[in-house]
Amino acid sequence: MRIALFQTGGGDGKAGTLDRIGRAAAEAAAGGGALLICPEMVLTGYDIGPDAVRAGAEPADGPSAARLAETARASGIAILYGYPERGADGAVYNAAQLIGPDGRPLLNQRKTHLYGELDRSCFAAGPDAFALAEVGGLRCGVLICYDVEFPELVRRHALAGADAVLVPTALMDPYRIVAETIVPARAFENGLYVAYANRCGREGRLTYCGLSTVAGPDGSVLARAGQSEELLVAELDPARLAALRAAGTHLDDRRPELYRNNATPRTEG
Repeated sequence: MRIALFQTGGGDGKAGTLDRIGRAAAEAAAGGGALLICPEMVLTGYDIGPDAVRAGAEPADGPSAARLAETARASGIAILYGYPERGADGAVYNAAQLIGPDGRPLLNQRKTHLYGELDRSCFAAGPDAFALAEVGGLRCGVLICYDVEFPELVRRHALAGADAVLVPTALMDPYRIVAETIVPARAFENGLYVAYANRCGREGRLTYCGLSTVAGPDGSVLARAGQSEELLVAELDPARLAALRAAGTHLDDRRPELYRNNATPRTEG
């Protein structure tokens, strides 16, 4: 399956961003792509403050979702995009929705690990819900930015049968280690693909570092972007995945009885 990661800085407002996603989807589809992955909070921006987040929030079936469903149908490509979701409970979540190439929603993931005051001032934490959806013959799970830095979540997807973990993100300087080291490590230790689609440029107090990355199940970097806007393309090969999994040992050699206390804080003494 060929995928494309749309590394962008946004800044065009929601209508302009939807237009740009449409152009990126058409370009990706013309190159044989089956999936376009956009960054975290791509529709509104990320470091925009609580008032702007609330003003830009929409339900999962809101007008932007309808517009992107049309885009997906027109281009014949699945689209994953980040946005502020207004839940039925009235709370606002940092969410990412995956829409299939026929325009139907496949899954909607809410960020579970909130990053500092920037996230906590704007969003409620997502619940214990980690769905998988099939795209291009691969079972895909979604995590959002900081979530991928918790190895338990990627392992959870791997144990559920995920072939790829898709990660819309808004990684800023100086934390390039996440794109350069953590993302390939998560792919290697779980025997799956990880596609990490970042923002670029400056926004509010943040300078995003770009470096969108696709890592293979052997930890190799299949594609990595620079620091400016680009459409990054990579191939996720089911045959390569199967071969590497046959040689891998991490999941088979787990001893879960040793990990039962992992949720318990360490005490000094």
